Amino acid sequence: MGRAAAEATLLALRKEIDAVDDAILSLINRRATLAQQTGPLKATHHLPIYDRAREDAIQQRLSSQNVGPLTDEMVTRIFREVICASRALQEPVTVAYLGPQGTFTHIAAVRYFGRSVAWLPLADVKTVFDAVQRDRADFGVVPIENSTEGGVHSTLDLLVDATICIYGEAIQPIEHHLLCAHERIAEIRRVASHPHAMAQCKAFLDNHLPGVPLLEMESTAHAAELARDDPQTAAIASDLAAQLYGLVVVKRRIEDAKNNVTRFLVLSKKPPARAPREKTSLLFALHDAAGALHQILRPFSAHRVNLTKIESRPSKKKAWEYLFYIDVDGHAQDSPLKEALEEIRRLAVTTKVLGAYPAASAPTT
Repeated sequence: MGRAAAEATLLALRKEIDAVDDAILSLINRRATLAQQTGPLKATHHLPIYDRAREDAIQQRLSSQNVGPLTDEMVTRIFREVICASRALQEPVTVAYLGPQGTFTHIAAVRYFGRSVAWLPLADVKTVFDAVQRDRADFGVVPIENSTEGGVHSTLDLLVDATICIYGEAIQPIEHHLLCAHERIAEIRRVASHPHAMAQCKAFLDNHLPGVPLLEMESTAHAAELARDDPQTAAIASDLAAQLYGLVVVKRRIEDAKNNVTRFLVLSKKPPARAPREKTSLLFALHDAAGALHQILRPFSAHRVNLTKIESRPSKKKAWEYLFYIDVDGHAQDSPLKEALEEIRRLAVTTKVLGAYPAASAPTT
């Protein structure tokens, strides 16, 4: 095909693409109009504006009909934004998260809710809890555990006395990049990041930046902000941080473990709607006696309830008293978990259901 013929074909394809774009725009606005009409109905009948189960059902239906070439993940991301924008026309949803902008908590929150929400970045996990409890935010997003660093103790401790519940969870792959104001790694005189991020990139730092001082920061995003202002400082942070702070990605994927993921909790005052696949998070305080933990765990085994996580923390109320955080498959109000909990409540000093919520799908990059 000659150049003139190729240009003619390209022009024809572009005209067809423009026509499709026009049709997509019309349909998206039609969808938004219909979504707007659901707002007053929800308000009249005191139904939530944000319904995660409904949105997940839409995504699952679309994925089942997807024939490509777009992947299911691409379709999910596109429609997450379409749904989020339509929801915003009904009523703004405010989401608090462990900030500032560009943190991995921010990334997880965007992937969970979409971008068309009112964002409230906050300085620490406690302030996120407080924002939801005091109605400054409809939802809060906080980290709960990392696959290499373990549990986030500040979040675990705050769940003890929280009056809000776990509404959902998000599992976010953690990809660390070396960011700087330029591409010259030889000119880097210090590396800044959150201590966990630096620990997760130890092999890279030892091999490529030996002896370079490490600056511990409150977050990876604060490190990116510092790197923006100081060309001799590099940051270990995310792609989003690079975009937000105008930095160059000097080296991608510098984390030691390539299957590094962090689990985040979504917090709310109201429980979520029921979902096909659910998880329940529980808290127990035990009597200080030999075999107490075994007695608590036995009903799970007897009723064939699958435990997916167990972690202990000091109660901070009595010396040598420990609290146990347990995640299990199933909903607290359904058999067989309901029967197991009835037995456990007779054995434990304290039993608290932290939340029963849709289980997150396996992470995708």
